[in-house]
Formats: sequence, C-alpha cells, structure tokens
Amino acid sequence: MTKRNTKPLETLLYSGLGIGILLVIGIALNAIFSGVRVRADLTADRAYTLSEGTRKILGTLEAPVQVRYYFSASAPDMDVGLKTYARRVEDLLNEFAALSGGRLEIKKFDPKPDSDAEDSANLDGVQGQQLQPPFGDPIYFGLAVSSLDAKAALPFLSPQRERLLEYDLARAIAQVSRPAKPVLGVMSGLPVFGGMDPMAMMRGGGGRTEPWIFVSELKADYDVREIPLTAEKIDDDVNVLVVVYPKGITEAGQYAMDQFLMRGGSLVAFLDPLSIMDSRNAMGANPLQAAAGSGATLDKLLPAWGYAFDLNKVVSDKQFQTELFDSRTQQPRPNAAFLSLTRGGMDTNDVVTSQLGRVTLPFTGWFDGSPAEGLKATVLFRSSPDSQLTDKMMAQFGATEEFKASGKEHPLALRLVGRFKTAFPDGPPAAPGDTNAPAADGLKEARADAVVVLVGDSDLLYEQNFARIQDMFGQRIMIPFAANLTFLQNLVEQLAGDPALIGIRSRATQSRPFTKVREMQAEAELKYESKIRELEKSLQDTQQKLNDLQRAKTDGAQQAVLSEAQQQELLRFQQQRAKVNTELKTVRKELRQDVDRLENTLKWSNILVMPLLVTAAGLVLAFFKRQRTAAR
Repeated sequence: MTKRNTKPLETLLYSGLGIGILLVIGIALNAIFSGVRVRADLTADRAYTLSEGTRKILGTLEAPVQVRYYFSASAPDMDVGLKTYARRVEDLLNEFAALSGGRLEIKKFDPKPDSDAEDSANLDGVQGQQLQPPFGDPIYFGLAVSSLDAKAALPFLSPQRERLLEYDLARAIAQVSRPAKPVLGVMSGLPVFGGMDPMAMMRGGGGRTEPWIFVSELKADYDVREIPLTAEKIDDDVNVLVVVYPKGITEAGQYAMDQFLMRGGSLVAFLDPLSIMDSRNAMGANPLQAAAGSGATLDKLLPAWGYAFDLNKVVSDKQFQTELFDSRTQQPRPNAAFLSLTRGGMDTNDVVTSQLGRVTLPFTGWFDGSPAEGLKATVLFRSSPDSQLTDKMMAQFGATEEFKASGKEHPLALRLVGRFKTAFPDGPPAAPGDTNAPAADGLKEARADAVVVLVGDSDLLYEQNFARIQDMFGQRIMIPFAANLTFLQNLVEQLAGDPALIGIRSRATQSRPFTKVREMQAEAELKYESKIRELEKSLQDTQQKLNDLQRAKTDGAQQAVLSEAQQQELLRFQQQRAKVNTELKTVRKELRQDVDRLENTLKWSNILVMPLLVTAAGLVLAFFKRQRTAAR
C-alpha cells in the first residue's frame, strides 16, 4: 500500500495558519502603535525635517503659546488633496508641540456653519473661503497663534506654500513670544511702499500700485518705517536701515546714513547701474533716455569705505545667464546680463547665503576696490571667471557684442564689518545756498563695530523677479522660484531679528537648477561664439554693400542704370547674404542641439543611474541565490 502524499495539504494548512497569525500580529501592532507618529524624510535637502532654527525657537519659549488650528474636516465633498495636506499640517503641529517642552498647546477646531468654532475662527482672523462659489458652505483652513496679549494669524494655509509652512509657523510663534518688534527703516527712490501708477496716469487712468512684496513681508516681523531720501537724521530707535535704489539722494541724506553708522546702526544698501523699475516709471521719457538716466549709488560714502561702483557697466556672465523671452524672435534667448546666480556664485560658509538655492540679479553692477583701514570685507555674491563688463545700454536693449571672458570674479554683493570712520570729516554738508553756516559737530568714528551690506542690484527685490503671485480666495499668495526675498530677510534677521529664522526660511525655495548643465552650456556657447560673431559681421558687411549699390541706383534726379559688372556684383552680394544667413541658422541650430544634448544626457544619467544600479544588484543577488540552490 502506497503512502498517500499529504504534503500539499500540510502546505495549505500551514500557509493558511501562517497568514492568520500574521494578520493577528498586524492588528495587534496597529492597535499598539496607532498613537505613535513616525515620519521618514527621504528628500535630498531634508525639506520635511525640522530645522535647528525651529528647535531653537521652541526650546527658548518663556511664556505658554497656544495654537488654534481650524480645518473644516467634516465639510461635504472636501477636496482629497486638501485633506491630505491638512493631515501633514496636523503632523507638523504635533512635532512642534513635542519639541516645546510643554510650552506649546495645540487646539483643533472643525468650524461648522453657525457653530462656536466658526465664531472663534472669525475672531481669530481666520476667514472661511468659498472653494466652489456660489454653492456650499465656506471652508476654514488656517490657524491663530497667541501668547499673553500678542496674537498672529495665518488666515489660509495654501498647499502651494507647503515648503514655507515650517517657516510661517515658526515666525508666527517668534512674533508672539517676543515683546516688541525691532524698528526697521526703509529708504528708496522707487515706489516700494506703493503709489500712483505713472503708466496708468499717462493713459488717463488712475489707481495706486500695491506695496512691493518685500515691504509687506518685512512688516510681518518688524515695525517698518518709511524714511525719505532727504532725511537729515535717522531716528534713534531705528535698528537697521534698508536703502533700495537711492537715486536722487542728497548729501544731507548720505550724511544722515553716515552718522547712523557712527552711532552703531546697520545698513543694507541695494545700488544699481540700471534699474528696470526706474525705467518703467520714467514718465514721458523714451527708452534710451530712461536707460541712460537710470542708476543709483552712494557717491559720498563708498569712497570712504574703499570702493567704487560704476554706473555705466553691468556684469555679464555666461555661466549664470538666464533664458528670457525675446519678443522679436518669439523664442527664449539666453541673456548673459540677467543673472541667475547659483551656489557656485555664493559664499556657502556664510549663514546668510549658505542655504540659498538661486538668486536672480537683473543687470547687476559690481564693486571695485578693497576695504578701508579698520574694515573687513566678505563677498556674499560673485560672478564666475566666465564673465565680462558690458555697457548698460547694450545690455538693456539686448544688443550683442563679442563676449570675452575676463577670467575675473567680480564682487556683486559684500559685507563690510568694522570700526567705520566718517565720510564727512569736515562736518555736515552746508544747506543749498548757505555757505556761511558753521559746521556742527558730528561723530568722526563709529562707537563700536558696525555692519554695511552692499548689493549691486535693486530689481532683485521686485516680486516678478523671484516669485509667482497668485490671487487665492482674495489673498495674494507668493510662490517663490528664487531666493531673492530670503536673502533680504536673512540679512535683516541677522542684523535685527531672530537669527534662528534664517535656517528655516532658506530651505523654502523650490527651484533646484542644474548647475552642471549651466557650466556645460556656457562651454558649448563659447565654442560657437566666434563663428557666430564672424558670420554676423559678414552678414552686416554684405548688407551694407547691398545698401550702397541700391542707393547708387536711385541717386540723383534720374535713376542710374547699373553696369553689367555692378549687376553681377549685386547678384553676388545677394547670393552671399543668402549663404551667410543659411550658415548662421545652421550654426545656431547646432549650438541648440549641443546644449540640449548635454542637458538631456545629464538629466537621463541622473534619472537612470539609480534604477540601473538597483536592477544590477537584484540580478547579481538572484544569480548567487540560484547558484546556491543548484548546489544543494
């Protein structure tokens, strides 16, 4: 009698029993650890790991802070994406509370229509938003932070600002936990606080422009005070003075800055050889006149600090060039004078710039010189050696000139620290027309070490150069693609505010440019540069000769008849023009193909290398496993 094979039955029973046991274990573990929240941050820049700045702010809270979080979780037909984001917000709030040592309390509300929670949200400044007008109840998704008598609100938590969420929340906590805001002075020759729109006035319209975004953002953290360029004294309670494009500043205004430094104030000055915003606001002036008259510097102060600033030149850089839309060709075209500065052009060891991703500098100037005695200079932004100085008129109108790399790194932004000496050793300048006024006594040397930050561009602070602005539920939402605003905020935080916020905010910019591609692109363009210039010159010469022949044909009262030789010459020039045009198009096409090939090669190598490595590792493991199985 043969023994019945019971192995399949045993395998089935054991498999079923094993699955049942695993199911029970899984349910038990889920019940045990359901209250434990663990997150793994696998992003390259640790975007979802709380920064040291946040930990410092939470660890130094002295008074209890309460966060009231409002989300309409029970609203019907709630968007799934919004619900998912709301869970991430709640997770972040719980992490904040866990790190606060019991000082931070989180209260959660679901504001249903006509409920006490809805009334509380409205009192806290969190307004309901109509996601699907005109139907449905308003949706609440915001929070309020309070401590003692201070309160701050985030009216709507847009998913598009997720990278800024940690910073927004940490800043709100810092606002309510410190007793008074530092006083920040802003002095500008541009309408950064808003004003009448000159172009609208020329069209017969009216209306005021909104304040620039950087002013609104600074007001959230500081007591921002507008100071005129003609001010003869900076108020004693001003901690930091931000000067943006000081065009038309008087000597008295520069003397006021000088004495502000002498008494220990800190200065951040954004100068500019060519301001796009100033050119736009020049009413009645043609573009050439507007560009020629553009430019702002501090001519009395810079020499005393050891530096000069050329108002006629801008820095062009092939490595940091930006592709801009060309209205003539209707195609994007690289502009070497509109810089997109990456980490290769920044001081990565300085807290202000160490975590910045990209900063745009439209038509920036540079600083030539060395610090005066007693001062120390730190270059925060610099061009690459693949740069040159370009006439600002040519840069403004996209005119081309032969690019010759200087091999020199030009300082674009620098910090001066030390014991400043006055730029007015003979006292304050006399008032206009008053030559007999006695010189009043002024401070000749700073009482302590002071700080001056000089930046060669002012247009970097205009929001269109660093962010997309969207109207969402009646609010202006800023989505940064460059770190221009972060750079300014880092500077001001370091000089007047809570430096802990620097490390949080610097991680918020989403743009991560392919810096290697930029370098390869610059090399490819240099290879074709001379050929393109040669062909363009040949085309211009040929066109000039054609024009001369055409003029000879029509000169005088009667039309001249061209000789047979002249007709042959005209035909030859026309054929040569067509040939040069064809060659020029071919060379430019080859350049674009080379650049695209380099970029695609680098992108695909980054995308495919890791999957290929994983696949290869899997095949190797499978091979060795098969060998061991066969050996048994």
